[in-house]
Formats: sequence, structure tokens, C-alpha cells
Amino acid sequence: MTTMLMRAIPSSGEMVPAIGLGTWQAFDVGPSAGERAPRRDVLQRFLAAGGRIVDSSPMYGKSEAVVGELADELGVVDQLWVATKVWTSGRDAGIAQMERSLKLLRKAPLDLMQVHNLLDCRTHLATMRRWKEEGLIRYIGITHYTASGYDALERVLRTEPVDFVQLNYSLEEREAEEHLLPLAHDRGVAVLVNRPFAAGGLFRAVRNRQLPGDAEALGCTSWAEVFLKWILGHPVVTCVIPATSNPDHLVDNMRAGLGLLPDERTRARIAERLANA
Repeated sequence: MTTMLMRAIPSSGEMVPAIGLGTWQAFDVGPSAGERAPRRDVLQRFLAAGGRIVDSSPMYGKSEAVVGELADELGVVDQLWVATKVWTSGRDAGIAQMERSLKLLRKAPLDLMQVHNLLDCRTHLATMRRWKEEGLIRYIGITHYTASGYDALERVLRTEPVDFVQLNYSLEEREAEEHLLPLAHDRGVAVLVNRPFAAGGLFRAVRNRQLPGDAEALGCTSWAEVFLKWILGHPVVTCVIPATSNPDHLVDNMRAGLGLLPDERTRARIAERLANA
């Protein structure tokens, strides 16, 4: 049986699945059974397919609470590798927000705390280092979702010891290849990839188009698999975190972590075909 691709966190050597689950918009729902049922199904299928890493944020509305409540109902809190973020200004406000996140997500210690979009970054990193020493969190990181934040990400990566950087990277948004991915490799920092479908832009670009010729050799049956395998073909990427509340899309995404990945030449061919569309 083919198993999920695993990648090492450079700072510890811990192995984690290469396909994770984002929660932006997808898990920001109310308490009704109709709203919760597909998210519960997504979590169940995610774990059954070999997934573990779930990423959230206080910025994502009710997502932290929904993840925590569903995981508790399913009895899978300990099976999840949970990441969230701090997104506020000031030391005390940061501490209060992080404490609330731990309660909502029902996970202690929390696996990863990240400074969301670098807001008051050094203040929160100082708190997070102390929390890591105290065993409240296991890893610390920084995030951004657009190339406009890359210069700031680079400055922090060069001057602060962090375990993770989360950034956008896809066939439509490749700027991270220039400096940040090589820097993460050099600094021994794990890479979480957000916006793997460029907020849906990639699907719009290939609407009604056949899969590339390399798809069959890679075992891909959908464009989602092609896009995700292309990202994972970069050896510096630790985990990609597509968000979905659709159980069928979840299954499709998870298949990208199985089987072969494109080598450098194949990745170039796929990128060229998309550019010439």
C-alpha cells in the first residue's frame, strides 16, 4: 500500500506528512449540524489518508473553535499536529490571544505557534521562545501570504531563530524560489506552503483543459494533484496546507502525497505548459 510522503522538520528531525489542512474560510462556520457535518467528514478523511498537520489562526473567525470541538468529538485531538498563530499587537495582548487559542484548540502542548503576517513579530517571538522553554508549545514560526512581505520575512529569518516559515508558493506565485526557499534551507527552517492554488487562480487558468502529459506518469488524476505535487517537488517544502471543507476535494488533495513527485525537469515542463496556456 502506498503511504503518505513524510518530510523532516530540520530543527528536530521529526517526520511529518507532506500534505496538511488549512482552515481559512473552510472551518469558519456556526454550530449547526449542517455546517459541521462536512468539516467533521473532512477531519476524519484527512486522518484516514495519513494527514496530521492542521493550520489555523485567530484571524480565521471561528476556525480554531470548530477544529478543537470537532477533534474532541471525534476523539482525535492527540492524533492531530496543530498549528495556529498570534495576530495582535503588544506583549500582554499576544499572551492573552495565545492562551485563548490553546483553550479553543484543546491541544497542549500546541505543536506550532506562528506570528501571523509578522505583526509585532519580535515581541511575540520573545514570548514564544519562553513558552517553548516552558513546554507550552513545541515549535515557533513566522508567516506571510504575499510576496510583498518577503523582504520582512527574509530579515526575520536572518536574525531570529525560528523552526518554521509559512509562505505562499504555487505555479502562479513563484517568487519564494528566488531567496526565501534557499534561505530556509540554509537556516534549517521548515517550510509550510499556503495558497497552493493561488486562491483558485490556478483552477481558473486550466478550466476545460486536459491534464499535462506528465500527469499519468506521476499518478495524477486531477489538476489539484498536479499543482500540489509540483510544489512538493521542491525539496525544501516541508508541508503544503490546502484549505477545504469539501470531503471529496480533501481526498483529491491527499492523493498528491502518494507516489512519485516531479523531478526538476518535469516541474519545468509543467510550469512552461501553464505559462503558455
